[in-house]
Amino acid sequence: MTSRIDRRFAETKAAGRPALVTYVMGGDPDLATSQAILEALPQAGADIIELGLPFSDPMADGVVIQLGAQRALAQGQTLLGVLGMVEDFRRKDETTPIVLMGYYNPIYIFGVERFIEAAVSAGVDGLIIVDLPAEEDDELCIPALEAGLNFIRLTTPTTDDKRLPTVLKNTSGFVYYVSMTGVTGAAIKSRGAVGEAVDRIKSHTDLPVAVGFGIKTAEDAADIGRHADGIVVGTVLVDAIANSLEDGKATDRTVAAVRELVADLAGGVKRARS
Repeated sequence: MTSRIDRRFAETKAAGRPALVTYVMGGDPDLATSQAILEALPQAGADIIELGLPFSDPMADGVVIQLGAQRALAQGQTLLGVLGMVEDFRRKDETTPIVLMGYYNPIYIFGVERFIEAAVSAGVDGLIIVDLPAEEDDELCIPALEAGLNFIRLTTPTTDDKRLPTVLKNTSGFVYYVSMTGVTGAAIKSRGAVGEAVDRIKSHTDLPVAVGFGIKTAEDAADIGRHADGIVVGTVLVDAIANSLEDGKATDRTVAAVRELVADLAGGVKRARS
């Protein structure tokens, strides 16, 4: 079965550019503004959306995204609420892929079977669950795949050739290459090494490879996009939301700040292969 994610990567490949994958936290800075941001992303140039599931105890997120999660939780956002955001989004947009990114604990508490059924019904296309390794595929990965959801796996600079086939075994949609050891928001130390890593991963799989962590500017997107099939940007978008707030509340600049930044990044990915 061809998914929205498959079709989108085919479209960007035909256009001769990488896909722009944008991450925002579901519910940040408040429920209504977050919905408006979500709906503005495709208009600004986002090809695929990663929607964060707010969680109190993240492992891979830097301070900026942690604070975004705290703002969302303070507004009362829940797993069911994030699924509701996707459902509302699908009433206006049937083509842009949405991937939920987060941690297993809220899904486990919600109930795996119930979660998968609700995610499919809402219009979710894929999952990135940071703390579920390949050895735990029976927990969520296999049931999600059987329901038609893509399960996107993370690979890192420490994922060697011996480990990589295990990681890729049940991966679908695309492979997310984390460009560094550490958390979101840090700077990429060696862009040449990123290109080499992407080539190595692609020698093991026909799936698209998207690179995330450390991409902050249109120039970063253009540079890394020469090697990757997709560019994942999150921290700078969540930071743009934070910097637009006044007394912790959204302003008329909040949605615009994200929209303008995504448009700039979209220009960067278009220059990647030129």
